[in-house]
Amino acid sequence: MADNFRVIFAGLADNVDIKTACANLAAKLKTSDEKVALFFKGKPLFAPSDKDKALKQTKLLASLGIKSKLQAVSNAIQNSSPAAANNNQRDERIFDALDYITSSLIRLEEKLDELEQRLPEAQLNTPDESVDEWQNDDLMLDEDLATPKKRSNLLLYSLIATATILLVVLAVFLIFPDLFSF
Repeated sequence: MADNFRVIFAGLADNVDIKTACANLAAKLKTSDEKVALFFKGKPLFAPSDKDKALKQTKLLASLGIKSKLQAVSNAIQNSSPAAANNNQRDERIFDALDYITSSLIRLEEKLDELEQRLPEAQLNTPDESVDEWQNDDLMLDEDLATPKKRSNLLLYSLIATATILLVVLAVFLIFPDLFSF
């Protein structure tokens, strides 16, 4: 029983050439042309997924004029060597995570474009001048700045000496544990 399916390239529609299909698919998926070219040569473009997601991927490809088919990925092949299966599962999880991150970034970019389009053009062209107003104010100092008094470093030196003594005692305790018996 196959739980996962992989989308495999099957051909192109009659009115679509490979260069335009490659460019359109790369633009749609926001990926490199090299990955898409490898897909046309038989390499998988998408990670194995459940049947519903694989069918959506097939529909996406069909809307761009690319014929594809589903190939079942059986669990028996993956279980033949546990190390390879673990590597494959790890790679699939990484690929799925990267796919999710990429799609999230694309959605964020689209939302940002929508927000930029909603802003009036006058607001986009003129920077906000109220932000820099505080920099133009002159400092009004009523008093002269006095140099601070020098503090005694006695407390600092005593803390450093105490820490050093404690570190030496700890080192002796760790080196000679039988010396101290509590």
